Amino acid sequence: MPLGTDASSVRRRIEALELLLERSITIPVLNRKVGLDALAGLVPVAGDVLTALMGFYLVWEARNIGMPKWRLLQMAANTSFDALLGSVPVAGDLFDFLYRSNSRNLRIIRRHLDRHHPCSRVIEG
Repeated sequence: MPLGTDASSVRRRIEALELLLERSITIPVLNRKVGLDALAGLVPVAGDVLTALMGFYLVWEARNIGMPKWRLLQMAANTSFDALLGSVPVAGDLFDFLYRSNSRNLRIIRRHLDRHHPCSRVIEG
């Protein structure tokens, strides 16, 4: 995990966190990727609080790279909506499986980085 505050380091950190929270494990029968957000949501209260805090870390990183306040509010709303509905027993677990607030927030951050820090884009060969 890169520790720097430059845009490239931030991009790699948030992409790694999004992967962990949303797409780190494949459910064999369904061939669907899930992450810690959906799995930790099965643990009442503590799981939802933990994943919400991790989701808000993305918002904090976005603030540190100078994203506009309205985008930060949009990201906070995505994370709050996910945490609120994810905390509902049973239905919230299904919601966590389908709604990926961290992936939405990653797209918002990537758009900002691509516009304002194009050198941070990772080129894969």
